Amino acid sequence: MDFIKVGAACPKLKVCDVKYNVEQIISLIDEAHKNETKFLVFPELCTTSYTSADLFTQSTLLEASDDGIKDILKYSKGLDMLIAIGAPLLHNYTLYNCAYIIFEGELLGIVPKSYIPNYTEFYEKRWFTEGHSIKDTYIEFNSQKDIPFGVDLIFKSGDFKFGFEICEDLWTTIPPSSYLALAGANIIGNLSASNELVSKSDYRRSLVQNQSARCLSAYVYASAGVHESTTDLLFSGHMMISENGSILRENSRFQRENEIIYSLIDVFKLNSERMKNVSFRDSIKLLPFTSREINFTLKDLNITTFNRFIDKHPFVPSNLKLREERSMEIFNIQTSALAKRFEHTSSQKAIIGISGGLDSTLALLVIVKTFDMLKIPRKNIVTITMPGFGTTDRTYNNALTLCKELGCDLREINIVDAALQHFKDIGHDKNIHDVTYENVQARERTQILMDIANKEGGLLIGTGDLSELALGWCTYNGDHMSMYSVNCSIPKTLVRYLVKYVAEKESTKEVSNTLLDILDTPVSPELLPKDKNGEIAQKTEDIVGPYELHDFFLYHFIRHGSSKERILFLALEAFKSDYDKETIEKWLDKFLRRFFTQQFKRSALPDGPKVGTISLSPRGDLRMPSDASFNLWIN
Repeated sequence: MDFIKVGAACPKLKVCDVKYNVEQIISLIDEAHKNETKFLVFPELCTTSYTSADLFTQSTLLEASDDGIKDILKYSKGLDMLIAIGAPLLHNYTLYNCAYIIFEGELLGIVPKSYIPNYTEFYEKRWFTEGHSIKDTYIEFNSQKDIPFGVDLIFKSGDFKFGFEICEDLWTTIPPSSYLALAGANIIGNLSASNELVSKSDYRRSLVQNQSARCLSAYVYASAGVHESTTDLLFSGHMMISENGSILRENSRFQRENEIIYSLIDVFKLNSERMKNVSFRDSIKLLPFTSREINFTLKDLNITTFNRFIDKHPFVPSNLKLREERSMEIFNIQTSALAKRFEHTSSQKAIIGISGGLDSTLALLVIVKTFDMLKIPRKNIVTITMPGFGTTDRTYNNALTLCKELGCDLREINIVDAALQHFKDIGHDKNIHDVTYENVQARERTQILMDIANKEGGLLIGTGDLSELALGWCTYNGDHMSMYSVNCSIPKTLVRYLVKYVAEKESTKEVSNTLLDILDTPVSPELLPKDKNGEIAQKTEDIVGPYELHDFFLYHFIRHGSSKERILFLALEAFKSDYDKETIEKWLDKFLRRFFTQQFKRSALPDGPKVGTISLSPRGDLRMPSDASFNLWIN
């Protein structure tokens, strides 16, 4: 199973009342177990309370804490869950602030806090000793001998590898979790007691996010709550679960009752990122210590209720504000890249074919922004509409209106006669509407555009997008080719939002209305004759499938190397309200077959900028043989 349910818990405590504290801890363990949690992290020193101060030197408190751990061990027998409890440990006359790691009634190991804060409001060194040098050590506890003790412990169950650090450890220059991650730990637990100051929670959150990103790991953070002593400080019970830089769950601080937050961690995704990240692999060679793996077995990893959010549109931010920010950034990348190409070639003219469809519209908007930035007149943008057998009045008029309103040099070249002549030249029956019929038109248009680019001394700007490249939905040496391709790493689902962004934020009323109508027009190459009503007869998504599905497949196939089974599982979760299993399987098979068989087109792509995390450039992100078999992925 790729996913594991984890939790961060904050118990309601009484300072130094170990019996009461352990009762609360056990009640939360019970709740987490009923919720199918497999990994649960509690705050730092939660058996005693973090704020016990000089009472930590009292044998009564330390013995009570040991007894509390024994009670938790006894209660956890038979519980299929790894539990991390914060408690003090007296060993060789030295007191350590530790994480006790418990599974099914057994103490698997004890991890000491590596770094002890002793500045501003913290004076932990008055009681505790740092543990960063403790490695390859064993102790006895509760008549259990040879218990692993040290900062070098990783607890492993199959692909799930757990490492631990405690509060201040995260705030240091090189947190112990960095070493643990390089040693294999993909889920880090932090048992913390971080007090509240104005805006401190923001910094704490950024630490958790950034460390999970640097370590390519999950990070489960549980901090002490409001019932710690308030003699000088206030703790808020801040809890977070992060995965590779993203906060999956976070509680509302300052809660006064027992609380747990849960999330599902995608360990397959984390392991995939590590496998691909060469810098992570190279860092492993510099690892300064050898870890000890403590093996245990989580027995039941089935998840009855899968409640992790799976984004059906992974290329498009769901948050409106973030989407607008990303749209601005994408346009900046596209326009800056295109500007460099114009400056390098000293060209002052752009040539583009305008169909009235989404992709050519986006490419034109990029050219306009680039020319405005370079202070080149828009009249130097040569826009050419080339009506053919399938061109409808709607797309034709939208193309004309858009080019006129944007102030471009608009030209019209009808390709019907040229296509008919070519049919005659090659001996093709014009009534046979096959791939030859379609590709003749696509190549005729590209020939016209290339030759005009030569004639005008300009650059032909390509319009094809990432989704079409993934499916090979383009004509080889037709619309597949250009002198620079500005949309090559932008998927169809994102193209829509970029055009919509310009329509809503940066357009005159006439341009906005045209863009909105283009957005509402069915996606089509318009290479087959119109229907009897003069409407589009050839709808791309009827032939190759919904682009939102293909973009979803593409993201998980390329980004994480997901198998067909995993992609299907995720798609069924993401699109459970939109498509049935049979439909998703049908288009997933179509995607995989086309992705493999159409690689030869991607092997000959023109230059174009990478915008997001996925690109299919043969010079960068995808070095794939054109004749690879798809059998392993389909069968």
